[in-house]
Amino acid sequence: MLAKTYASAVIGVDAQTITVEVNAGGNVIAGKQFYFLVGLPDSVVKESFPRIEAAIKNVQYVVPRIKLVVNLAPADIRKEGAAYDLPIAIGILAATKQIPSEQLEQYIIMGELSLDGGLRPIKGVLPIAIQARKEKFKGLIVPKENAREAAIVNNLDVLGVDNLREVVDFFSGKIQLTPTAVNTREEFQDTNNYYAVDFADVKGQENIKRALELAAAGGHNAILIGPPGAGKTMFGTSNAHYLPPLSMHEALETTKIHSVAGVLPSNSSLITARPFRSPHHTISDVALVGGGSNPMPGEISLSHNGVLFLDELPEFKRTVLEVLRQPMEERKVTISRAKISVDYPANFMLIASMNPCPCGYYNHPEKECVCGPGVVKRYLSKISGPLLDRIDLHVEVTPVSYEELSSIERPAITSKDIAQRVVTARNIQQERFKEIPGIYSNAQMPSRMVREVCELNQAGTNLLKKAMTVQQLSARAYDRILKVARTAADMEGSPNIKIEHLAEAILYRSLDKEGWAG
Repeated sequence: MLAKTYASAVIGVDAQTITVEVNAGGNVIAGKQFYFLVGLPDSVVKESFPRIEAAIKNVQYVVPRIKLVVNLAPADIRKEGAAYDLPIAIGILAATKQIPSEQLEQYIIMGELSLDGGLRPIKGVLPIAIQARKEKFKGLIVPKENAREAAIVNNLDVLGVDNLREVVDFFSGKIQLTPTAVNTREEFQDTNNYYAVDFADVKGQENIKRALELAAAGGHNAILIGPPGAGKTMFGTSNAHYLPPLSMHEALETTKIHSVAGVLPSNSSLITARPFRSPHHTISDVALVGGGSNPMPGEISLSHNGVLFLDELPEFKRTVLEVLRQPMEERKVTISRAKISVDYPANFMLIASMNPCPCGYYNHPEKECVCGPGVVKRYLSKISGPLLDRIDLHVEVTPVSYEELSSIERPAITSKDIAQRVVTARNIQQERFKEIPGIYSNAQMPSRMVREVCELNQAGTNLLKKAMTVQQLSARAYDRILKVARTAADMEGSPNIKIEHLAEAILYRSLDKEGWAG
C-alpha cells in the first residue's frame, strides 16, 4: 500500500513542501535489506530508520519485515536533519495499515524522534508554518517546544505534541489535539521600556549622545574612536535600546532567521526586541557572514533589523572585516554552493569601537602616546578605506573630566526622551518611503533617491563642494553625508536640509581628514 505524508525543507529563510511517499509491499529475501530511502537525503536522514523503528516499537506498534520504499520528493532538493523522522514514521504506519490515512494530506508533520517515541524540538518551524498556510494546509504538527513559535501564523492549526503516540492516536481518532494559540499583541507589550544605560546618568559626552541618537534615528552605521575608559563600549552596547520598536513584518523576518539558525529560545514565539549581536574579535569570516557545508545564517544575519556591535575593531582579522563590505551595501548575504544558492537578509546597523592607537592615548588631552613613528598609521590601516567609507558617522570619544564626573547636576535628557525623538524621526521616514518596499530609514536610500530627497540650497552646495575638495571624499561619502544631514533635518521636523544639518554631517567624517593619524 502507498501512503503519503507531508513535511517541509528549509532553504535559506524560506521553506518548501516535501512529499514523503511510503510504499509497503513486495517480497524480501531473507537476510537482505528491506528498507530503502531515496530522494537525496543527507547522512542524518539516512540514519533515521533505527530511531524510527525503535520509536514505533516503544509505542506498541510494529515495523513488519516487508519491503518498505520511502521517497522524499522532489528528489532534486537535498533533505537535511532529523526532522523527517516523524513524517516517515507516520507514513510507515499508514502504509502498513496500522493507522488511517484519510487526514494525512491535511497536515504538515515535522519532528525528531527519540528512541522511546518522544519528540525533540527542530529548527526553522516559523518558515515551515508560513509555507503551510500559503499552501492551504489545515494544520501543522510539531514538537510541543516549537508550537508557540509556529502559532504566530494565523489561519493554521498548530498542534504541539510530546511523542509519537499522541500523533498516532490523533490520526486514529482516539484523541483530539487543541491548537496552540498565541496573542501577538501581548507578545509586543512591555518590550521596549528597559534601557541598559540611562543617558541621564552619563556625565558629559553630549556629542556622543547626539551622534548615537542621530545614528538610531536614521539607521546609520557609526564608529566610536577614543582612549580606553572613555565609554565607547558602554555607548555601543546601549544603542539598540533606542531604536524604534519592531513592526510585525520586521519581527516575523527576524524570528524566521533565528528559527532557521536554531537560536530561538525554547517555547518562545516571536522576537519582539531588536537583536543585538556582539561577536568576539576571534570570530571567523564564515561565522560572521554565514555559510558552511550546510549553509546557515551568520552573525550579520542574526543582527538583521538590529545592531551588530564590533568592539575593538582593529583586533578583528582583516579578512573578517572585508566580508562586511558587500552586505553593508546590499543589505543581504548570498551564500553560493555548487548545487544551491541561498539569500539571508542582513539589514543591520553597524556600531564599532576602537582605540586610536595600540597604547590608546593618541590625541589624548592629558596622557602622552608612547607609540613609535608610523605605528598609529599602521594600526589604523587595519581598517580598510572602503570599509570606513561605508560607515556614516565617525565619532571621536573624548575622556570625561573630573569636574564633569563629580558634578551632582543631573541632565534633563533621559534615554526615554531620546527613544521618543528617534521614533518621531523614524515615523517621518516611514511616511516618506511608504510607497517603496524594503526601505524604512534614510540609511537605506539608494543613490538615485538621495538626489530627490536630499536637495540642498546654494549655500549647502558650496559647503559640501568645499568639504569634498578639502577632505578628498569619495562619491560614497558624498551620499552618506547627505543621508545623515537628512536625518538631522528629520529630527528637527524640518522639510529642508539646512546648512547646520549639513555641517554636522560633514563633522562626522573625521577619519577622512588628511593627517588625522599624524
